[in-house]
Amino acid sequence: MTVPNKLPLLWPRGSTISWRVRLALVALLMAAVATIWVTNRFLSDRFTESTRYRAELRLALYSGNLLSELRRNAIVPQLLARDPTLIAALQSKDYSLSTQRLISFVEEIGAASLLLLDQDGRVVAATDRNRLGQQRRQEAYFVESIRANSTVFSVIPRESGGYAFTYSRRMSDSAGILGVIVVEVDLQKFERAWAGISDAVLVTDSTGTIVLATEPRWRGLSEDEALQRQTPQGAIQRAIRLTADWTALPADAYLQGEAVMRMETRIPFRGWRMASFTTYASIREKVNAVLALEIMGFAILLALAFYFLSRKTALRMALFQRESAELRELNSRLQREIAERERVQENLAVAEQTLAQSSKLAALGEMSAAVSHELNQPLAAMKTYLAGARLLLRRNRPEEALASFGRIDDLLERMGAITRQLKSYARKGGDTLLPVNLADALISSLSMMEPQLRQRQVRITKILPDQPVLVMGDRMRIEQVMINLLRNALDATKSVSDPEVEIILAAGETATLTVRDNGSGIEDFDALFEPFYTTKQPGDGVGLGLAISSGIVSDLGGRLTARNGQKGGAVFEMQLPILDEGIEAAE
Repeated sequence: MTVPNKLPLLWPRGSTISWRVRLALVALLMAAVATIWVTNRFLSDRFTESTRYRAELRLALYSGNLLSELRRNAIVPQLLARDPTLIAALQSKDYSLSTQRLISFVEEIGAASLLLLDQDGRVVAATDRNRLGQQRRQEAYFVESIRANSTVFSVIPRESGGYAFTYSRRMSDSAGILGVIVVEVDLQKFERAWAGISDAVLVTDSTGTIVLATEPRWRGLSEDEALQRQTPQGAIQRAIRLTADWTALPADAYLQGEAVMRMETRIPFRGWRMASFTTYASIREKVNAVLALEIMGFAILLALAFYFLSRKTALRMALFQRESAELRELNSRLQREIAERERVQENLAVAEQTLAQSSKLAALGEMSAAVSHELNQPLAAMKTYLAGARLLLRRNRPEEALASFGRIDDLLERMGAITRQLKSYARKGGDTLLPVNLADALISSLSMMEPQLRQRQVRITKILPDQPVLVMGDRMRIEQVMINLLRNALDATKSVSDPEVEIILAAGETATLTVRDNGSGIEDFDALFEPFYTTKQPGDGVGLGLAISSGIVSDLGGRLTARNGQKGGAVFEMQLPILDEGIEAAE
C-alpha cells in the first residue's frame, strides 16, 4: 500500500496539547504504518503457506484414495481364479450360471465389471451382458495373463477416450490353462469427484502419459503437451494456460501477476505420479480484508486516545494490572491442564504396553502346560539312556556308552531350543523397527505352538512364497499377532471333528498373512476387535488378543481384518507395508 509522505494536521496551530502528547500521536501513526506494512508481508506469506498446505493435504488424500482402490482390487483376481464354480464352468464349457455368479461378485467387490474369458480369448461370462461372445484374444490383459503366473495390471485405451484399468489372472487346473478372469477397476469416479473442486488434478504413469485428469483433453498426453493444448475455460484453466512455464516461478508468484501453484506427489504404484494446480485468487482479497480491519482498528484507537487523555493515569494502570493478573491466572491454569493431559497420556501409553505384555504372558502360560509335556518326554528318554550307559560302562563297552551320551546331548539341545523360544517370546518388543522376514516369524510361531497343535491333532496347511517376504517392524510383536491368530483358530475348531487350519503368506502390493479355520465362523463383526469381547467359555480368555493384535498391526502401518469364509469358518488377514527390495518400506 502507498504510505503518505506528509502527516495530516491532527490539531490546530493554537492548540494547548503538550509536545509529549504530539510526540505520542506521531509515534502511534508511525507504529500504524509499520504494523500495516509488516502485517501485509506476514499475512501474504501466511495465507500462501496455508493455501499450499491445503493443496498438499488434498493431494495426499486423493493419492491415498486412488492407491487404496487399486490395492483393494489387486487381490480379487487371485481369489476368483480359485473359485470352483468358475473353474468347473470352464472345464465343462457350460456358462449358463457364470454371468449371474459374476454379477453377484461385483456387487460385493465394488469393481466396475468382471469378465471371464476361455482359453481362446472369447468372453463367456460378463457382468455387462453386451460383451458376451466378444473376442479379446489380442487384448494385452489376455496375452500377458496367459504368459504370467501372477496377477497382471493393464491400462487399456478406450475408443471413446480415456483408459480402462484392469487386473487379470489366468485360471488353470492340472490339465493346463482354462481361461482368464478380468477385473475392471472404476477409476473414473475419482475424476468425477476431483472435478467438483477448484484444483486441476492429473495422474501420470511411469512413462509420463496422463491416464487420469479432471480435463478430458489431457488424457493420453504428456504434461507439457496437455498444458499447451488447454484452452482458457474457467479461472483455473486460464491460470494454467498463463503459467505453463511454472518451473520458473518464485514462491510469491501471485504477487507478480501469476495465479497458480503446482504440487506433485508420488503414488507407490508402478511409478505413477499425481500433480495438482491450485489458484491463488482469494489470497489478495483475504489480505486486503485484514488490512482494512487493521486500519479501521488504528483509526478507532486514535480516536480513543484523545478520550483517554482526560482520564486519570492511576485508573488506567489499575485496569491494566487487573487484566494482566487475569491473563497470568489463565495462563497458569492452562499450563497445569496441559501438564495433566501429558501425564495422563504417558500413563495410558504405559498401561497399553503393560496390557499387551500381560496378554503375551497369558498366552505363554497357556503354552507352558503343553511345553511341560514336551520336556517330560526327553527327560524320561534321558533317564533311560543314562541307565543304559551306566550298564554299558560296567560291562566295559565305552563306545556304546558314548553313543548313549550323544543321544542325551541331542535331547538337551531340543529342550534348550524349546526354552529359548519361550524366553524370546516372553521378552517385550523393542521400539526399533528392523526388517523382518514374515516366513521366519511364522515358522517360529508355529514352533512355539507345536505342543498345542500336537495335542489337538489339527491339520495345518501352509502356503508360503519362494522369495522372502520382508516388512519393517518388531519381530516379537509380529510373532505375538501370529500366535494370537493361531490360538483363535485352534479355539474355533474345538467343536469340529476334523479340525483344519490353513495359513497363506503372500507378497503383492502389501505383505498379507491369511489364517483360515473350519470352525463356526464370526457372528458379531462390530465388536470383534473391541477389548474384553470374547465368545470363549469363562477361563479360556478375556477378549484382549484381537484388540491388542489390531493395535500392533496399526502401529506398524498395516491393518487386521476378519470375515467369514465361503465354505464356513473364519478368515483373518494381516496386511503390512512390504519392503521394496528388502531395503525401503513402501509408502
